[in-house]
Amino acid sequence: MSRSAELIELSERRSAHNYHPLPVVVQHAEGAWLTDVEGRRYLDCLAGYSSLNFGHGNPTIIEAARRQLDRLTLTSRAFFHDQFADFCAGLGDLTGKDMILPMNTGAEAVETAVKVARKWGYEVKGVPDGMATIVVAEGNFHGRTTTIVSFSTDPDARAGFGPYTPGFRVVEYGSADAIRAAIDETTVAVLIEPIQGEAGVVLPPAGYLREVREICSANNVLFVADEIQSGLGRTGDTFACDHEGVVPDMYLLGKALGGGVVPVSAVAADADVLGVIRPGQHGSTFGGNPLACAVGIAVVGLLNTGEYQARARQLGKLLHDRLGALVGHGVVEVRGRGLWAGIDIDPALATGREVCEALMRHGVLAKDTHGSTIRLAPPIVISEEDLLWAVERLADVLSELRGES
Repeated sequence: MSRSAELIELSERRSAHNYHPLPVVVQHAEGAWLTDVEGRRYLDCLAGYSSLNFGHGNPTIIEAARRQLDRLTLTSRAFFHDQFADFCAGLGDLTGKDMILPMNTGAEAVETAVKVARKWGYEVKGVPDGMATIVVAEGNFHGRTTTIVSFSTDPDARAGFGPYTPGFRVVEYGSADAIRAAIDETTVAVLIEPIQGEAGVVLPPAGYLREVREICSANNVLFVADEIQSGLGRTGDTFACDHEGVVPDMYLLGKALGGGVVPVSAVAADADVLGVIRPGQHGSTFGGNPLACAVGIAVVGLLNTGEYQARARQLGKLLHDRLGALVGHGVVEVRGRGLWAGIDIDPALATGREVCEALMRHGVLAKDTHGSTIRLAPPIVISEEDLLWAVERLADVLSELRGES
């Protein structure tokens, strides 16, 4: 039995089966490339669900982490530390918001936003206690905690985990009219992904985000944008909301904010929103720890150059042009923005899982979702040559599945 097979067998036997990984065991990574325990190399076209926007082992981020590891890694928020102020100020400047509430995972950022929106609704808007409602969208993915799956429409994420948390109204994604109709005097927030990632990189109609902003402003409702996957350079702008010139009341950030080194998430909002949280009402032992803040400062510094946003725009255009040429040749539709693509495979040809397994055999790692859809989200540092090579491997796989080679 190979070393990979041994480790896969042990993992399957001793760990909970909450994931269904491809049969590859990664040992080393650099930039956009991964190496398994047997020395085989693979091009990473998932980037940790956008956690690795800046690539594996980004020198700037790794150096910041190394410096901090030698100094201080954790104090808890019981004390101040010397990285905290700079992280909050830097991320606040990047988002244009007064305040930052740091957490660890994306789901924690969403849970924080739910609490903040409700508290704001009771203390500022005057919603009767216990009556706050939040409008969300079908096809959403905001995490897998009990509260979050309460408003999921994905049976895999939701079924069997009740009783569910009340207070959410689910409407059609992309329909501003549906949001408008769902709002009443109890509504405190509209929580949406500017681009739905887990749903298959689904973009709303042009102008949708602007309409959501206008509806929220007109009804004294908070617009909460979950930019955990779509933000921090992935789509060719700092935030996906930037493509429509829209500024939400709350940004929810995570994944790439930790640079692929540590889990870092945050809620960014102005003081009239985040100011409703007082000592003892919300917190985290590890949220805003010194190591996380040092890494976050490095990430913000990289984004402030604009280099990664520009690169995602340029390479994204190339990616979508080349993927578009595969429509009608085993591909039904391609969606996305920047270096982020959802590719619907002809279901008569193969499932998304089967395509990803075939890509793996060709040296490309990607992820399927919802049947026959696959997602591509390579690190933004990927070279043009490697990006084109990945699309060529997808074309090869589709040809094989059609029996042409």
